[in-house]
Amino acid sequence: QLRVLLHPCETALVGTMWIQVRTMDGKQTHQVDSLSKLTKVDELRVKIMELFDVEPERQRLFYRGKQMEDGHTIFDYNVGLNDIVQLMVRQSPPAKGVKDKEAELSDSDSGCGSTPSESDKNSTHGEEMQVAGTSAEVTAPELIDPGFGHYKINEFVDARDLNMGAWFEAQVVNVTKTTKTPTEGEMEVQPEEISYHVKYEDYPENGVVPLTAKDVRPRARTVYQWHQLEPGMVVMVNYNPDDPKERGYWYDAEIQRKRETRTIREIYAKILLGDAGDSLNDCRIMFITEIYKIEEAGGQNDAPTGSESPLKRSNGPECKHCKDDPKKNCHWCNCRVCGIKQDPDKQLLCDECDMAYHTYCLNPPLTSIPEDEDWYCPNCRNDSSEVVRAGEKLKESKKKSKMASANSSTQRDWGKGMACVGRTKECTIVPSNHYGPIPGVPVGSLWKFRVQVSEAGVHRPHVAGIHGRSNDGAYSLVLAGGYEDDVDDGNEFTYTGSGGRDLSGNKRTAEQSCDQTLTHMNRALALNCNVPFNAKNGAEAKNWKDGKPVRVVRNSKGAKHSKFSPEEGNRYDGIYKVVKYWPEKGKSGFLVWRYLLRRDDGEPAPWTKDGKDRIKKLGLTLQYPAGYQKEKENKNEVEDSTPEGTPNKSKRKRKSQGSAKTPKKTKVEAYKLTKEQKALIKSDDLNKKLWDEAMESLSLGPKFLTKVQEVFLCICCQEVVFQPITTECQHNVCKECLQRSFRADVFTCPACRHDLGKNYSMAINQSLQEILNQFFPGYSSGR
Repeated sequence: QLRVLLHPCETALVGTMWIQVRTMDGKQTHQVDSLSKLTKVDELRVKIMELFDVEPERQRLFYRGKQMEDGHTIFDYNVGLNDIVQLMVRQSPPAKGVKDKEAELSDSDSGCGSTPSESDKNSTHGEEMQVAGTSAEVTAPELIDPGFGHYKINEFVDARDLNMGAWFEAQVVNVTKTTKTPTEGEMEVQPEEISYHVKYEDYPENGVVPLTAKDVRPRARTVYQWHQLEPGMVVMVNYNPDDPKERGYWYDAEIQRKRETRTIREIYAKILLGDAGDSLNDCRIMFITEIYKIEEAGGQNDAPTGSESPLKRSNGPECKHCKDDPKKNCHWCNCRVCGIKQDPDKQLLCDECDMAYHTYCLNPPLTSIPEDEDWYCPNCRNDSSEVVRAGEKLKESKKKSKMASANSSTQRDWGKGMACVGRTKECTIVPSNHYGPIPGVPVGSLWKFRVQVSEAGVHRPHVAGIHGRSNDGAYSLVLAGGYEDDVDDGNEFTYTGSGGRDLSGNKRTAEQSCDQTLTHMNRALALNCNVPFNAKNGAEAKNWKDGKPVRVVRNSKGAKHSKFSPEEGNRYDGIYKVVKYWPEKGKSGFLVWRYLLRRDDGEPAPWTKDGKDRIKKLGLTLQYPAGYQKEKENKNEVEDSTPEGTPNKSKRKRKSQGSAKTPKKTKVEAYKLTKEQKALIKSDDLNKKLWDEAMESLSLGPKFLTKVQEVFLCICCQEVVFQPITTECQHNVCKECLQRSFRADVFTCPACRHDLGKNYSMAINQSLQEILNQFFPGYSSGR
């Protein structure tokens, strides 16, 4: 259930707004005016009925893939100004005479009467049909064969969650059949696609979810014994990606290795996260006595499949604090005051923090549940003294007066820093778990702030020094001189892992106060070393060049420890490999994990003579955020206008005069294409005009790839085209985007609305796909 609520003082700020409502086929679009964030979905349906002439009970409203339900406000679904809500019209109910006749037939067959509205609901909303009957019928429902598909109605199955790739126990509620739209010019009749409408047993609030056959399979019943498990087998295991030692959800996994000693048994597997191809490698499975066989559809015909529910599997606890222990008092999943698990009917849920409170535990206690729609606990409720009424002066807030910033004597301009600013763009030409260089980012590239490094995709975190996954490896790191143990020799440096510091109180850094452990990002960096993982003593690789590559960025803050750091900003210094890692006692007296990294990059290092010459040839200069320099110039103008007696006035003036010199322009080295790339570009006759436009930017060096991104951008998904379809009107669209448009019965070019025809042949431009794969290797992995 979505619960996004406003404070009482915020409701008064909600003004009028408007949204767009569009039918699924895209043929009708109307603007709905005079709305507010607190408009109920029920009220929105009435306004839509006036514009589209569709009764509210026949309207299915969708926003960003979620179906909008009555009783909620449009604010609950985050609908913004001028956003588009999609309207799907249900089929009209049958005529009254036909309905009465169906009701009579139903009464004569079942022996019990039902109202016309109930029969109409069951016939019109098949996907929302509920199983009715006595408690005995609910525990052992009768299986209904729809006449097609592998599963029957009321059968118990395993259903995959499409977002996280995990499998959950569910029950088939309905089975439907649809005809697939022909693709790629195929005129013959396509096979019918079967949809299974399932209801998750532990999550009834999700309602009925339609799934295809590949996302539904028979309920897992068989547990493997230890001697039956072999490397290469695909099984179903319980795993928690966030905390591997805790119980989590059920995933498919491929066993990678099996280890047994006198005292322990271990299974390491690759967790498969759905059809997208994502996986987590080298994951240790903690619950080896609960590894299930994956059942195949139709493989249990001898047994009464689905006739009774098999034993339920154990998922991770809903509450991580008490582990769902009914005997343990918990202040997180129960009453915030007493923590006792009793009287749930007398608990109030705060609409701000979602914490529960017994009515009799409040001060003062409440004798009954409040009738107000919104209720806030004492910690979240706004102090009435902080609300400024019309005509009153601004009062000093009691809450803000207790904050550290209210008593600070610093002159720093808080709120205008770049450490916590949001990204204005995101690197999409490679996935976030990409190893190796970023296309179009040469060694020696400089950025003023870390957020720009994140936008370029070189090092994604804003603050963290290591970017990686504890079950995969590290993709990049930043040398910022944060640890006194770091030693930097340029082509080789020792790096200290993260952790072992008390950063409570929102501190950015602190002294070492405890031992570091080889977990999380420390473990990720160790996995890059080409040697079996050793969490106790570390390890050293003999063939260190075969290890996973790490992108290294040096920050100007590291200049206090290293002469190889840049004078200003952040510089990309190329690819390094982990040679070895080991634990030792640091200068602080606590255990730290150390890593030796060695440079392995074909491009010259930026501090060498060849590297400096290459930086000049490529025209690499310090990059600033958009508008940053202009704002800085305006600030300097304000400072220069201060009186002459102001301290340091002359110094600022000399500095601004010195910076006014125009830098000498150097000729940028042109981007060089290989023979294979030139041949592929020449063979792409359909896009000759676009390639001519892009080739004009070869003289700009690495910026040529940026131009290619702009020229071959899909107008639908705003990404570099993947599996490109070059239309007859000379536009490039992703095949999946064009198929989605055709499924919505829109048969025109998304760029120019040229009519392509219903039977348009979607042939992939292989030459364009190959050249884009060379320019942006791996960019399709995240699609």
